[in-house]
Amino acid sequence: MSSERIKEAVLIIVSFVIGGVLTFVIIGGDDLISNNSSSTNSGLTCSSADCTKVVVDESGISEAVEKVYDGVLMVRNYQNDEVASTGTGFVYKIDGDNAYVMTNQHVVEGADRVTLITSNDEEIEGEVLGGDSYVDIAVVRIKSYDGIKALQLGNSENANLGDLVFTIGSPLGYEYRGSVSTGHLAGKDRLVSVSTDSNTSGSDWVMKVLQTDAAINPGNSGGPLMNTNGEVIGVISMKLVQTEVEGMGFAIPIEYINSKIETLEKGESIEWPLLGVSMINVSDAKGSYRYNFDIPNDIDSGVVVAGIEEGSGAADSDLKEGDIITKLNGEEVQDSAYLRYELYKYSVGDTIEITYIRDGKEHTTKVVLTSSNSSNQS
Repeated sequence: MSSERIKEAVLIIVSFVIGGVLTFVIIGGDDLISNNSSSTNSGLTCSSADCTKVVVDESGISEAVEKVYDGVLMVRNYQNDEVASTGTGFVYKIDGDNAYVMTNQHVVEGADRVTLITSNDEEIEGEVLGGDSYVDIAVVRIKSYDGIKALQLGNSENANLGDLVFTIGSPLGYEYRGSVSTGHLAGKDRLVSVSTDSNTSGSDWVMKVLQTDAAINPGNSGGPLMNTNGEVIGVISMKLVQTEVEGMGFAIPIEYINSKIETLEKGESIEWPLLGVSMINVSDAKGSYRYNFDIPNDIDSGVVVAGIEEGSGAADSDLKEGDIITKLNGEEVQDSAYLRYELYKYSVGDTIEITYIRDGKEHTTKVVLTSSNSSNQS
């Protein structure tokens, strides 16, 4: 075969292949690409047994929002017959004629009366059954109504950084109730120092929280943080409010709440363990002329024992006034907030080891934890 014929044959084959590819793209390729991009799985698996998985497509998470929208309510805190503050709550359980709403304790704190506004814009009366400042969760009971919906509680431990999350709430009050904001799970196991008393500026507690870049504003507190299947993985609790900070909101992991919620439903107080000491942060004691404690120059963190309660576990231990507690069961104690965070991992009756400094030397002692509702001691 001559070289010209070989060239002609090659050109015919190449032309045929190119023509076929162009035909595929023009006739069917666009449809195939469109089908692939228009409906993609979220990549999230359900974390509860009865969860219905939601598909995320080009319309966003509208299917997930519709699934849960009627279960999210606005919360109004009335004091002296006036609205003192507002927040968000969500139905997590329906039992006969009653439904149970979860929200933040700081949303209902000090209320003479609490009402909830449904997605149908009806205002209904609520009864606060119980709440706790350290968990920052309260339970409100309401009467069931037509269209009420309970949200599914999921599992934040199965969530991954970068997962799409969303929340529904009432930012800035009534006018913007039912607002949806989306973002990502930006962090897990964040330790954030907070105050459990709105009348004080210092921190007395450390919360382990989920971080999200979803828009969080005043009024979102108590709302659900959800994955794309509409499962609640956390409860919105706070955001960092600083001029140089943007998009840092925090939610209490649902697993931590689950361990406390039944107690609050019953109207009972959560039994926190008591060490039996009143405390002053080392940083405060070193920088004030009010206190006369002997604190070594190389000790910059920890808490000073300012007093010991009679009948407590601390009273039966080797601890004395003026000792500097630096560790609890081997975990570093930076200040009183971190001491409570470590202490409240345990239960009444547990025995823990306290590491402390006295006369510049390190010692350890065992303490059996007792129970108390005192707010100025740990």
